[in-house]
This record gives sequence, C-alpha cells and structure tokens, in this order.
Amino acid sequence: MSEIGGGSDPPSPPLSVTSSEASKSSGTGFDANRIAEVKAWLVSQFDAAGKDIPDFEYTPRSIAHLHNIATLSQAKTQAATIVANDFRQKAAEYRSQAARIREILEHVGLVQESLPSNVVSSSQVLASVANLLNIRDTELSRTLAQLEDDILPCEAQMEHWKTNLAIMESKERQYLQQYSNYKAMLNRVGYSPEISHGVLVEMAEHRKDLEKKTKPILDTLRSYQDLPPDKALAALAIEDKKRQYAAAEKYLEDVLQSALATSE
Repeated sequence: MSEIGGGSDPPSPPLSVTSSEASKSSGTGFDANRIAEVKAWLVSQFDAAGKDIPDFEYTPRSIAHLHNIATLSQAKTQAATIVANDFRQKAAEYRSQAARIREILEHVGLVQESLPSNVVSSSQVLASVANLLNIRDTELSRTLAQLEDDILPCEAQMEHWKTNLAIMESKERQYLQQYSNYKAMLNRVGYSPEISHGVLVEMAEHRKDLEKKTKPILDTLRSYQDLPPDKALAALAIEDKKRQYAAAEKYLEDVLQSALATSE
C-alpha cells in the first residue's frame, strides 16, 4: 500500500485464500478472520511508514474494500520482489563480467585511467549508440555482417522490382505507339470528335427510313427497265405484249372448253 507509506510495500502477513470456504461454515468466523488479516496488514504498512494506524470503522463493506486492497498490494509487492531479485542477480552478473573484462584490460595495458580522454569519450559514445540501437555485440564487423545478410533479400526484391519496371516501361512505349497509329488512321479516314457512336446510330436509322421511302419508287422504275427507250419501239413492245395476252386468254378458253367437253 504505497499510497499510505509513500514507498514500496514491505512484506505483510499473507491473507487467507480459503476464507470463502470458511464463510460457508461460519459467517462470524469468516468476518473475524478477515478483520484479523486486514488489521495485521494495516499494522505492517503503517509501521513501515512510521505512522500510527488511524481509527477505522470495521463494517462489512470497509472490511471487504480493505481486504481487496490488501490482496492487490500483496500481489504487487510479490511481483516487485521478484523483479528486484532478478535485477540484483543481473547486476551481480554484470559486476562479475566487468571485473573479468577489467582484469583482461589490465593485462594488456588498456586500463581506463591510462587511456587518453578522447579515447574514453569515444568509447562512451560508442557504448551509448550501441545501447540506443539495441546492439548487444558492439563489434563493428559482426554488425556489418548482419547488415549484409539483411541486405541480400532487399537486393533480390529490388531486382524483381527493376525487372517489373522495365516490363512496364516497354508496355508503355508499345501502347503509346499503338495510340499514335490509331490516331493517324482516324485522321486518314476523316474522323472527327463529332462522330460518335450515337451519331452513327442516328445516321443508320435515317438510312433505313430513306430506304423504306424509296423502295416503292425503285420498284416502279425497275418495271420500266424492260421498255425500249424509243417511243415507236415502246408501242411495238406494248402491242406484242397485248398479242401475247390475247393468245394466253384464247389458250385458256380452249383448255376450259376441252375440259368441259371431256366431262360431258
């Protein structure tokens, strides 16, 4: 309960985790256990802060709230203790490693006190950059090797993109050439922007109307194509047609009379 003590929570007596089972058998005993646990926790917290415990009204509601706070505080204290122990262990390992490295440097004559100030400052800057870049191994050669390994797939991807770009540029030139050819072709046939699909459809419908209107006239003209251009020859042709018509009528009458005679 760091809000009360102003610091990290000291270890406090563990709270009962089987109080729910006890409450089923005896509600009075359960309340008494909770009150005892809460009081013990409050004593540990205020004693650690050097303060007196204020007067509390121990109602079921206040006991429930204080018990929840105590449980949460103990869980956080336990987690913080685990993290602190881990940090202490890592610090001990780092101190041991630093001692070994210092011993090695002393053997080769590279103690920090014997190095120039610019070398010390440069090494400190290098260490800061390594920590900033999250590079645990500060050897430049290994870092560059790792970067080279990372570059290989990027270069392969770049080559793929270059190939696709070359294909797209070739297609672009091809389409531009086709566009120029089609434009020149339309100019040769007299195409203008006013000639559109809708205009062509209207012209086709108008053509059909004209054909429908001129069909009777064309049929009449075709009937006169067999007539000779001379008037006298035309009169002779008419007389010849009349004779053919009379001969056909006479032939029909003869056929009918012959048929009637045969039937009688």
